[in-house]
Order: sequence, then C-alpha cells, then structure tokens
Amino acid sequence: MPTIPLYQVDAFTDRAFGGNPAAVCPLTEWLPDDVMQSIAMENSLSETAFFVPEGNGFRLRWFTPTDEVVLCGHATLATAYVLFEKLGYQEDTINFITQKSGVLQVKGDGDMIVMNFPSLPAKETEAPAGLVEAMGGIEPVAFLRAVKNMVVLKDEAAVRAVVPDLEYIKHMDGYGLIVTAPGDDTDCVCRYFGPQAGIDEDPVTGSAHCTLVPYWADILGKTDIHSRQVSARSGDVYCKLKGDRVEMAGHARLVIEGAFSF
Repeated sequence: MPTIPLYQVDAFTDRAFGGNPAAVCPLTEWLPDDVMQSIAMENSLSETAFFVPEGNGFRLRWFTPTDEVVLCGHATLATAYVLFEKLGYQEDTINFITQKSGVLQVKGDGDMIVMNFPSLPAKETEAPAGLVEAMGGIEPVAFLRAVKNMVVLKDEAAVRAVVPDLEYIKHMDGYGLIVTAPGDDTDCVCRYFGPQAGIDEDPVTGSAHCTLVPYWADILGKTDIHSRQVSARSGDVYCKLKGDRVEMAGHARLVIEGAFSF
C-alpha cells in the first residue's frame, strides 16, 4: 500500500482553525495526475499542494478537489512552512518552479513567510447582466476583470453581507469572483468565491491579492497594503506592490501531521 507524508497547515493565520487550511504532500517523484487529483478530492480542502525537488528548488503543483490550478497562495505558504519548520530546509529562500506561473520565490521573515508573486492588475469594464441580482441586490462601485473577476463595494459591511448566487458565478467569464471594499481597520477587505473549481467560498486567497493589491495601491496611493479576508475563518495578508510583482506575507500554523495511504 503506497504511503506519502501529509501535513495540514492553516495559512494566513497564527491560530488553529483560522486562515485557510491546505494539505501539503512532499514527494520524491510525481504520482500520476489522476492519483494526485483523487488525493485532493479525498482531502476535501480548497487546495492540496504536491512538490518534488528540482534543480535548485522544488517543482510545485496545486489541486482543488476538482481541478489543478495555475496559481495558489495559501498552499504555497503552507508548503514553505513545511519545508522550513518540518523538513529542515536551511536556505533563506525557496524557489518554487510552477507549471504556468514561473518561479515563485518564498523567504522567511521572522515569524512570517513572504511570497513573491506576479502582479495581475484588473481592468475596469462593464458589469455583466444580472450581477446586481447575483450579489443579492447590492450595487457595485466598480466591476473589473483580470484572470479573476472583481467587484468593488462601498464598505466592509457590504462585503460581509454578500450572499452570492454561486450558480451565476460558476458561469461567469473569467475565474471566480473577488468581492472587495475599504476595510474598517485594514486597508481593504475581501472575499473570494470559486465554484468553478469546487470552492464555494475560499477562506483566504493569496492569488486574489495579485489583483487586489495593484488595485488598492492605485486607489490609496501607497504600496503597502494590509488586507483581511472576511470569510468565516478570516485571515490577514500583509502585501507590498513591487513593480510587476506582489509580495504577500502571512503566518502559518501546523494542525495535522501524518501519512496518506492509498
């Protein structure tokens, strides 16, 4: 019976049961894609990360319960945490080689982990028909589109109040829906819905900040952005816009350590 190590890490939080849980599976060689997809489905978390050593870094892949994705923040943070804290990685920086998002550099910074991701700015465009109804009647301030769709609302209370039509979001052009607004005690707040990938609401979404940060940096006139994802689990992402890259930092907490048998 094959067995692989498995760690579950709550990312973008310093406490158990907060942030976004990710499973991390270190491998010495790749498993068949269908096996990795089945493991992700069995884990039933928004993402399961798999990695193998390659060159001067590690090749990293991420799977939701239904699909492989091209970029994932919280599972990258969780993987870095496992390498630094559980697997004895001694270098200052980890190079993660990805299928479609280039090389992602991750480093430790005190009790946080800092990731360097591509900036994916959105362009404002006409809101699609039916959007207001799909947002439960809440009128958007703006609608933008990059890889992900993004709706800007007037305030944090409006973001928290959204009860979206997930079937509508599932059939939108683009990939899922970010909902954001100025925060009450942070620069911005957000939520993210990704039903196309089997994730009705993602607790904390690092990849969404590739689009959120350039938007709010422009609106607020500064490059340091403190974002809070106001899902039920909640999590804080400390970001910096650096040209065409976004740095995002967060805490992580190990909650499960074991093995997966199949």
